[in-house]
Amino acid sequence: MSTSEQAQFDQLPESDRWTEVQNSPEFADLRHRLRRFVFPMTALFLVWYLVYVLLADYAHGFMSTKVVGNINVALILGVLQFVSTFVITGLYVRYADKNLDPKAAEIRAKIEGADE
Repeated sequence: MSTSEQAQFDQLPESDRWTEVQNSPEFADLRHRLRRFVFPMTALFLVWYLVYVLLADYAHGFMSTKVVGNINVALILGVLQFVSTFVITGLYVRYADKNLDPKAAEIRAKIEGADE
């Protein structure tokens, strides 16, 4: 923010400051970056979960196929549901550290600079 933009921002009531920040291109970019990760990953996970549920309901023979001892395909796919949750969480943390947090810190610094 330039000095004149900072001065104009300082003059706004607090509620208008937050509206100004929310309407800023920097905040729009932050929302875009978040949505670029969250929406596809959510869709991917929901499809993966739906496939598991449909297989469990309609493919009894396949899901009851024994792999090793009493461990069958259904058990392996069920455990992979949990594994995929942790993998997605790790991917999100790495993505946020690289793409979201620096941008959010930049926006926060501008806001806090305006409050001083």
